[in-house]
Amino acid sequence: MVSALPRPSPWMRVSKTMFFDFGAGEIFGLALLAIILVGPDRLPGLAVDAAKLVKKIKALSQSATAELRQNLGPGFEDLQPSDLHPKKFIQKHISNALEDDEAQAAKFKAKIDPDLL
Repeated sequence: MVSALPRPSPWMRVSKTMFFDFGAGEIFGLALLAIILVGPDRLPGLAVDAAKLVKKIKALSQSATAELRQNLGPGFEDLQPSDLHPKKFIQKHISNALEDDEAQAAKFKAKIDPDLL
């Protein structure tokens, strides 16, 4: 059977590098570019503002997750935001159904009547 989709190119491999597929060289280049464009005098202030923004976004996401857990009620204490992704949600429920099916199958074992042997 021939696949309709072409094989992925080695140039398109997804690598898990430092940060959003940026390597150390790219981050160093961006830092150098920031020093040139912003200037060394204003760069520390800009870095502080960026860190404050990241902290605010993190606090906002944590409070939203906590509020979601509270509104959903008991049974959702271990809820993670990644659990709400549709693909993970479906995988989790299918794997739970398969485990339940295997448990049911393990309960019922076929017994052979010794008189038939």
